[in-house]
Amino acid sequence: MLHRRSPWDGVVIFVLAVAAGIMLLPYAWMVLSSLKSNMEIISGTGGLIPSEPSLEGYQTVFRDAPFVTWLFNSLITSVIITVATLFTSSLTGYIFAKHQFKGKKLVFILILATMMIPFQVIMIPTYLITAELGLVNHLMAIVLPNLVSSYGVFLAKQYIEEIPQELLEAARMDGASEFGLMLRIVTPLILPMLSALGIFTFMNSWNNYLWPLIVLNDESKMTVPLALVYFNGTHMVNYNVVMSAAVLITVPVIIVFLIFQKQFIKGLTMTGMK
Repeated sequence: MLHRRSPWDGVVIFVLAVAAGIMLLPYAWMVLSSLKSNMEIISGTGGLIPSEPSLEGYQTVFRDAPFVTWLFNSLITSVIITVATLFTSSLTGYIFAKHQFKGKKLVFILILATMMIPFQVIMIPTYLITAELGLVNHLMAIVLPNLVSSYGVFLAKQYIEEIPQELLEAARMDGASEFGLMLRIVTPLILPMLSALGIFTFMNSWNNYLWPLIVLNDESKMTVPLALVYFNGTHMVNYNVVMSAAVLITVPVIIVFLIFQKQFIKGLTMTGMK
């Protein structure tokens, strides 16, 4: 049966369109500013649309800095962290959701408690441990502290608890091992949750600024968030170059979101239903 649109539907669509336009305005300003010259941005007389569009900012990004190397560093660390987080979160969530062991509730409470501790509190101990392991100024210093996510464990546990126990018992009777059961039965059922968690994890890792700034010293080991500071001069900020670098930084995140958009929206919908 066709749904009849009421006048309120048009009002809601209009309000959502206006809200979306407001949220996209800063990004549109950033993209258009990357096509301007630095003097045009500083003078502020050209308006939103560049008077003479130019790719000078993008050329400077690739000419004056190893930006491709920084992109690769961010990509490899973000992918490793995302894959490891999805694996550890789903496996740990499965254990907490479907297995019983002594001290289960206490351990889970301690894991949740780590979500309440700001990173600034554990920043110095984490750095000292990283230094003892000899990983300072190494990309593994970014990867190692982020292999496990307490939020991911919590999210996976909540989803896996909804899987009927009878389904798992039937798979065990058919001879499935625990790891095979996790891989063939549980993982397909929690795929929407894994997609949403993967997008959040990738975005957080890609945009991580403070920790790489602390542990990375060499220019060749930098990640893309540090590029925004690299292109700021001592006496003058090259706004068009900074905007160009910012546009390039956001492109991989947008691509990841577009690839997993369907599963991401489904995961958020299921979260609301739960």
